[in-house]
Amino acid sequence: MDKRSLSDIQADLKSGNLTVSGLVDHYLEKIEESAELNIFVEVFAQEAKQQADALDAKIKAGKSLGTLYGAIISIKDVICYKDHKVTAASKVLDNFESKFTATALQRLLDEDAIVIGRTNCDEFAMGSSNENSVYGATKNGVDPERVAGGSSGAAAVSVQQDTCLLALGTDTGGSVRQPAAFNGVIGMKPSYGRISRYGLIAYGSSFDQIGVLGTQLDDVYSCIEIMSGPDDMDATSHTAPLDDTQSISSTIQFAVIDEVMNHEKLHESIKLSSANLLKTLTTDGHTVNNIQFPLLKYLVPAYYVLTTAEASSNLGRYDGIRYGHRSEKSNSIDSIFQESRKEGFGHEVKRRIMLGTFVLSSGYYDAYYTKAQKVRRLVTEHIQKILDENDCLIMPTTTDVAWKIGALNDDPVAVYLSDVYTVLANLVGIPAVSIPLGKDDSGNPYGIQVMSKAFSEKKLYHLANVLENTINH
Repeated sequence: MDKRSLSDIQADLKSGNLTVSGLVDHYLEKIEESAELNIFVEVFAQEAKQQADALDAKIKAGKSLGTLYGAIISIKDVICYKDHKVTAASKVLDNFESKFTATALQRLLDEDAIVIGRTNCDEFAMGSSNENSVYGATKNGVDPERVAGGSSGAAAVSVQQDTCLLALGTDTGGSVRQPAAFNGVIGMKPSYGRISRYGLIAYGSSFDQIGVLGTQLDDVYSCIEIMSGPDDMDATSHTAPLDDTQSISSTIQFAVIDEVMNHEKLHESIKLSSANLLKTLTTDGHTVNNIQFPLLKYLVPAYYVLTTAEASSNLGRYDGIRYGHRSEKSNSIDSIFQESRKEGFGHEVKRRIMLGTFVLSSGYYDAYYTKAQKVRRLVTEHIQKILDENDCLIMPTTTDVAWKIGALNDDPVAVYLSDVYTVLANLVGIPAVSIPLGKDDSGNPYGIQVMSKAFSEKKLYHLANVLENTINH
């Protein structure tokens, strides 16, 4: 079943060579086989089987079917699904059950997709390794001693291990693309506002976007397309249509940042593969424009100042009063707040709340938060100019392959800096997709990412197709 496309699955379902029930059983077996990787925090086995039986009956009766019939998906544990638990991999939301379904997920369900379970993640999507979870770390299927990436690490491994066809993750600063690269799968993040955030547990509200991971570009983009569009429940959702007239010429203008391709931290295998890809693109008649981007070193600091500020505000609602974990040690209002948050939040979440509270404090607001907002504006203007003059921006997804579990536990700054190539798309709000590029000498995967103008997902999909074909031939 591995690496089959949805169109292949649907053809087999219509011909009778396959049933949705058989498909679900296959994925459930794969989930059992990969249990030691700690991918799923909950599997909806019975429910998925019932929905599969109902879908098989519809197919047999010749009734009309949704676009995604036969698509079995996993959802990251920050996406709400009515009458199902959602905990953001945190003790503070232990056993919390959602009363509604996220708009993006509902749009997939309306097209006959089936959810097989919820996947592990870094607590409140804060992390780059899937180690900051109350459920423990998710392991990389290529090498179980290495991290899966984060925060959508388990979503990536769920696809890598063939436990589902597609996975919904979230991308705040690369959390779909970085684990996609680490696990050798495709990960796509849409423009900010393209997909509704209603029903997504917030980390950084002006950065978060639901994204998709899979093995087939067509299927990943199809999911993005179906979830897209305005939503009355999300004021930040955008009305820009998916432009079917967007096309690319036979000669593509690729922009490449010199400092990125020659970065001192860039793994030799990634540097070599990227250089070879650029050479092939030039040989194929495309144009590769080397450009300067003097703001590269400011990306990660600006990103972490702004996201931690937003996180400190967003996570204020978890106070032990309204819902979520309440400490039994509490005997006053103040101690309820303090003890519930102390017991409920993990180490990394506490670190980011404190950092965010600091940069928003009266004495440091202008020095950090205001300055980071100015950097964000400058970066946005610079990138818009680059994309006005080129079709897209291309760069490695990560500077290195997945590191060993626990290797960076004492060096959070090194983990933060690992996001240097991915945070750009979130700061600017543009779409980006990571596709597999190669493997190092030990077989660890890495990816290449391409970014295009805001709300040009269809163009990005075509550009990624060109890249994928170039890499594979």
